[in-house]
Amino acid sequence: MSPERRSGTVALVGRPNAGKSTLMNRLVAEKVAIVSNKPQTTRQRIVGILTGARGQMVFLDTPGFHKPLHQMNRQMVRLAQDALEEADVVCLLVDASTAFGAGDARMLEIMAEAPGRRVLALNKIDLVAKPKLLPRLERYAATGLFEELVPVSALTGDGCDPLLDLFWERLPTGEPLHDPGLYTPHSERFLAAERIREKVLERTRDELPYTTAVRLDSWEEQSSGRLVLHATILVERPGHKKILVGKEGSMIRDIGTAARLDLQQLLGRPVHLELFVRLEPGWRENRHLLADLDRHVIAGV
Repeated sequence: MSPERRSGTVALVGRPNAGKSTLMNRLVAEKVAIVSNKPQTTRQRIVGILTGARGQMVFLDTPGFHKPLHQMNRQMVRLAQDALEEADVVCLLVDASTAFGAGDARMLEIMAEAPGRRVLALNKIDLVAKPKLLPRLERYAATGLFEELVPVSALTGDGCDPLLDLFWERLPTGEPLHDPGLYTPHSERFLAAERIREKVLERTRDELPYTTAVRLDSWEEQSSGRLVLHATILVERPGHKKILVGKEGSMIRDIGTAARLDLQQLLGRPVHLELFVRLEPGWRENRHLLADLDRHVIAGV
């Protein structure tokens, strides 16, 4: 007799830069979420879908829990909180390469309220000597909050298969929640805007990555098969616009070239990409603008 197929959601939660997006991409075996070494890279709830012989597992990659200073950040924390409350399994990712601090203590308080079955993944073990891992695991085990604790490296894949098995064991039986042929429900337009934002993150530093957003303005499919895209990068300060444009347009050209090559691989067709930089002071507090950016997450608009 074949085993019953399982179906459910796994929320990946934690502090910023814990490696949630890298782990989801690893487990889904597709690049669903953009990644960078900048905290708060994930601003939306990103959904990845793994469908196989055991059933369907839907991952919710969430923004990192942090102290919100802007409307955008408050929205990010709400998205993470909602995912935590909805999921069948909640996996707390902890960065093993950083010392336990107040933010980690706060995450334990948050996890204590999570209704789903709780698992802890101690991530980035490739950066830490093995003798230092045991005290971290013991500290979290002593809380009694977690059914299992698994040391993993989302980057190398070490420990990820056992973690995935634990998730499958804890999902309820049921029918798929999404089309089995999908690895994400997000629109190509949203994925394209995220890939452009990833290139901005890769090439900027200090506060600039946190004060930029990407809006896809037009999407034209030509009869030749070429895709023509126009996108705007929003910035909050004149100095940020100057940096992003670069000397004689060098920075924006570099971002555009890298994004175009990435998009051609993602979309499987030739892409012509035009990027513009627009000054939009205080956009992180602008509810209407934030709502406009949010429309692109699932819907193909």
